[in-house]
Amino acid sequence: MKKFEGVLFCSDLDGTLLASNHDVSAENLKAIEYFKSEGGFFTFVTGRMPYFVSAIYNKVNPNAPFGCINGGGLYDHREERYIWTQALSHDVLALVDYAVKHFPEVGVQINAFDRLWFCRENRCMEDFRRATKVPHLVCDHRDFQDPIAKILFGDRDADRILRLREELEAHPLASSFGFINSEPSFCEILPKGLSKGTLLEKLAEHLGVSPDKTIAIGDYQNDISMIQTAKLGFAVANACQEAKEAADFVTVSNNEHAIARVIEGLDRGKFRI
Repeated sequence: MKKFEGVLFCSDLDGTLLASNHDVSAENLKAIEYFKSEGGFFTFVTGRMPYFVSAIYNKVNPNAPFGCINGGGLYDHREERYIWTQALSHDVLALVDYAVKHFPEVGVQINAFDRLWFCRENRCMEDFRRATKVPHLVCDHRDFQDPIAKILFGDRDADRILRLREELEAHPLASSFGFINSEPSFCEILPKGLSKGTLLEKLAEHLGVSPDKTIAIGDYQNDISMIQTAKLGFAVANACQEAKEAADFVTVSNNEHAIARVIEGLDRGKFRI
C-alpha cells in the first residue's frame, strides 16, 4: 500500500496554494506530484468559478475534481462538467436590490454557473476584471433569468463591505441564504448551509475517502468550515486569526511553500492521519 493511499488533501487557492505573485511555487508542485504518486488525492477548493481557474488547474494537475463557488459546485475539469451544483433562489435578487439602493458605492456581480455578469461598476470590479481577465458582461439584476451560483459584492472599503453584510443579514429574507467574506473586499451570498466544509464532505464521499483521511489548508474566513471539517486542518502563517484558531496546526506562509511543508510533515510522521 502506498504511503498516502486514500488520503484527500484540499487546499484553498489565493493566499494559500498561490504565493503573493499569484503563482504556484516549484517546491509546492514537486511536493504535490510526490503526494499523488504515493496514492493521495490532491485538489483545491476555491471561491472562484471554474471558467477562470484553467491555467492554475493545468499547472497543479489535481487528480480529483475541484470545489468552486465557496461550496456551491464540484467540477470535473477533465470532463469539463459540473458533478454537482446548488443554485440560489431568485428571491436573492431582492437582497441585490437592497444593496443597489442603500450602498450605491458597492460593486455587484451575479455569477451564473458558466459566466459572470457585472450589475454595477466600481474600482473593485475593475480590479477584479484586470486580475481574472473575465469578459465584461453587463446586466440589470432585475432582468436576470439564468440559474444563479452566487452573488458577489465588492468594494475597496472593507468597512463598507462589513456594514453591507450586517444589513443584508438583518433583511427579512436573510434566513434563506448564507453569507461569507472571501476576503476583506468581497462579501458573497450563497445557498443556505453551503460552505467549503460541506463541499469537502461531498468530495470525500464522491471519491470514497473516509472523513478520517481528509486534510485541508486555508487562510481566510471562507476556509474555516473546511479547516474544521477535515481530520487535519491547517492554516498558513499569513491566515486571519479566526482561521488560525480553527486549525489543528499553523504552518508557514503561502510565500514559503506551505503545501510542500505540510506534505513533508506527513511524509516524516510529524503529522499523522
